[in-house]
Amino acid sequence: MPRKGNRIAACGLLCLWVAGCGTMGASKTPAPVAPERPQQDISPVAPLLEMMSNLPQGDPARQAEIFQQAKDAAELQPTTSNRLRYALALATPGYSGADAVAAQRQLAELLARPETLLPVERLLAAVELKEVEQRLILQAENARMRDAVPNDTHDKLQAINRRLAAETDENAKLRKALDEARAKLEAVTHIEQRSVTDRGTGAPHTP
Repeated sequence: MPRKGNRIAACGLLCLWVAGCGTMGASKTPAPVAPERPQQDISPVAPLLEMMSNLPQGDPARQAEIFQQAKDAAELQPTTSNRLRYALALATPGYSGADAVAAQRQLAELLARPETLLPVERLLAAVELKEVEQRLILQAENARMRDAVPNDTHDKLQAINRRLAAETDENAKLRKALDEARAKLEAVTHIEQRSVTDRGTGAPHTP
């Protein structure tokens, strides 16, 4: 699939981002002055990853509740964070509220003003936009095949459906990687909290 490498690479960047934080947070010899590293903090997207993971798994009532909360927040308080949350809810497949066309438009609008997003928010938005665009391309190809009805339609439709199935599998892998990134964030946060406590009390650092 032509876009598969880009999406996996972007997800890998997110995981490496967190791993880099862990390496710095676990250092036994802290720097004299701890530099600010806001660009390495993925905590702003942790709730977004959790929402994207929960949406397809919940029962219809819970799915509708999560989606409506995201939509209401984006409409009543259209901050960049709320708009991103709603766009990601629209982009998440596997439930009735998913809307790839609307998600593509809103993610593109957000990425058109990258200065309003944190680096990790831009990365997540870019990954999801590529995923949505790929899904729309495959759906359009499937629709064109149905409309054209050539002699070899059946075989071509099967090929398109196989690609859609592969895309779904890749989406599952991406969600898993994002969940792992969230888990690493929690571990990094714990290490950094321990490091701050140890420096404050003068106690030696214990992993």
